[in-house]
Amino acid sequence: QLQLVESGGGSVQAGGSLRLSCAASGFTLDDYQIGWFRQAPGKEREGVSCISRSGAMTINVDSVKGRFTVSRDNAKNTVYLQMSSLKAEDTAVYYCAARARSDLNTCSWYGGYDYWGQGTQVTVSS
Repeated sequence: QLQLVESGGGSVQAGGSLRLSCAASGFTLDDYQIGWFRQAPGKEREGVSCISRSGAMTINVDSVKGRFTVSRDNAKNTVYLQMSSLKAEDTAVYYCAARARSDLNTCSWYGGYDYWGQGTQVTVSS
């Protein structure tokens, strides 16, 4: 069975840090771009970060630049989202998603993704 499983969410005070993990099973992440998305209550889902197959390219939405870092360890078949200096407005359910692409060095939130995780809740209290 092909699936992505997120972990690492939780509750933290503003200014704190969390590291989310996205582990793949049933397929190899080497062939996939990875996107991180989040959805807050009453809001649309938004792209947060993405990382290319090679890891050479990453993109972060303006609201998290300088605070969030996306990385991947293909040997562990896992992608990470390191979140620091968390703010109350970062509170949301975070999802990772994967899509197969031939190019190694690009990523984007736009367009469809093939696989989605179940989501992990991040709650930041001010």
